[in-house]
Amino acid sequence: MEPRRWSHLPSDSHILGVAAVHTNADISLDPVLKIEDGEVEADTIIASYLHSFDLLGKTARLDVRVPYQSIQWKGALDGVQRKINREGLGDPLIRLSVNFMGAPALQGDAFRSYRSTHKTNTVVGAALGVVVPLGQYKKDKLLNIGQNRYIIRPQLGFVHSWDSWSYEITGTINFFTDNNEFWGGKTREQDPLSSLQTHVIHTFKNRIWGSLSAAYDRGGETTVNGVKKDDTRENLYFSISAGLPLSRTSNIKISYIGSRTQKDIGNDNDHFILGFSTRF
Repeated sequence: MEPRRWSHLPSDSHILGVAAVHTNADISLDPVLKIEDGEVEADTIIASYLHSFDLLGKTARLDVRVPYQSIQWKGALDGVQRKINREGLGDPLIRLSVNFMGAPALQGDAFRSYRSTHKTNTVVGAALGVVVPLGQYKKDKLLNIGQNRYIIRPQLGFVHSWDSWSYEITGTINFFTDNNEFWGGKTREQDPLSSLQTHVIHTFKNRIWGSLSAAYDRGGETTVNGVKKDDTRENLYFSISAGLPLSRTSNIKISYIGSRTQKDIGNDNDHFILGFSTRF
């Protein structure tokens, strides 16, 4: 859930950010695992870097995000209450985006002039993200922070702005490589997972902005050692976010993101996020 994902940025901008995320989740797992009343509580710190640049006259950007997580899983295993803790590096994300329509590569006065004379504007962009399996992973454990596989994430985005309002939509398909060191020495495969997210954003005169968001995803059935698990994902997401300027170059962001599974197997999540970013 990323409001302002396709925002037109000045070329040659560098943005550093850090975010703290607290997550609570209820988990419904495959009955074969004999785990009931599953719960997760997690605290995540995400360091991020964004660089915008000129790519053949279009605005492009490179994003890098690195999470560090502390997670506790709780539940009843064969009727006995258990809990497990993990702490360590999560899987980083690297993503390249290009706004190929409505966002020419500009800097300084040229950028400000373009934005002031294009109050009504449409931007279309595309991106390719890769989640890299560098996170903590123990092949003899079922529950891990890292996933021990690549996730390849093509995206297509659209944003239409009119005066202080904008409407965004992003489509994503997640492709997963195989995890050949899944729990118990097995191989875990996963079908593609498709998602669609949309945001309505309002920017106030004092540069404060707010957004309401919704999303839906479906797919991602897994196969373990050639046996399909009948665990197709289907989730609804909802979010509210606000951005508050601290100075001309620094901002804080506050968000709540919730998700509710539409299947018997899946997660109900609540995420509370506080972020800070600065541009130089």
